[in-house]
Amino acid sequence: MTNKTKKLHTSQGTKSAKPLKLKGKRIVSSAIRKSNQKKDIHQDGGVKKHRHLYHTPASTSANTTNDLIYGRHSVLTALETERGLNRIWITSKLRYDPRFHSLILKAKENGTVIDEVEPKRLDQITEQRNHQGIAAQVAPYSYIDLHELIEKSQSVLDPVIIVAEGINDPHNLGAIIRTAEAIGAQGLVIPQRRASGITSTVMKVATGALEHFPVARVVNLQRALEDLKASGFWIYGTAATASEPIHTVNFSGPVALVVGSEGEGLSILTQRTCDGLVSIPLQGKTPSLNASVATGMALYEIYRQRWQSTLHLDKLQTTSWKNRG
Repeated sequence: MTNKTKKLHTSQGTKSAKPLKLKGKRIVSSAIRKSNQKKDIHQDGGVKKHRHLYHTPASTSANTTNDLIYGRHSVLTALETERGLNRIWITSKLRYDPRFHSLILKAKENGTVIDEVEPKRLDQITEQRNHQGIAAQVAPYSYIDLHELIEKSQSVLDPVIIVAEGINDPHNLGAIIRTAEAIGAQGLVIPQRRASGITSTVMKVATGALEHFPVARVVNLQRALEDLKASGFWIYGTAATASEPIHTVNFSGPVALVVGSEGEGLSILTQRTCDGLVSIPLQGKTPSLNASVATGMALYEIYRQRWQSTLHLDKLQTTSWKNRG
């Protein structure tokens, strides 16, 4: 897997999405992209899945037409990035806070309705959540097109994109987004069905990271992985039963890290589409990790390798040479 000498593309066969793996090579199948292009296909239905690194989620959350964000940091970030806000509920004390006052005025000029309310009203609106004196109603999240995400990611050397298959817990998804943006990844790909979308809970947990971190939502995840391969990405899936420990893999070049659902893990079809499967070695008696924790650990290993190989000129010891007469 570390001997990346050549990629070949083939269009033969339309039934199997399994990439053919040869020593020092891989053949990227375009079958998924060419078959049924005129239909929306959910290909993982009924496919047996392997045990993975993650726990089963406690609940799921559905998208709404107009969603809420709340809390000072989340709303402040939305105001600073001029995200579309339909309405803001804010206490009188916070409205004239220097951090918010000018931004609130600007939002009002742009058509946002500003409601000055008592804390009890915010308790009702947010259903007793920790609103910190402010909440906002936002327009539905605007997902980025996958090909636009790939194009944007190529502005950096060796980009990293997260692909999440079936993350149903919005808290896990929000934590993955927060960690991925903080550590330097270029974006996230999620499926349209059987997974959490970008909800108010995701926005809250991400604490403003979504204002700087693009998310693509796709109908067919395997086709998206094939498109990433065709664009030069190497696809690594995380699985508890994988034979290669993550710290033994050379994550050079553009990387797509595929993480599975909290209980089911990666589907067989997704595993076959990956160039390789990696595991996080565990020493304790706990058999699995939370999805967002495992993603954070995998991301850190990818970037640790890159930081280690980066030449830091400011830390090099320099020697002063004097002219000798």
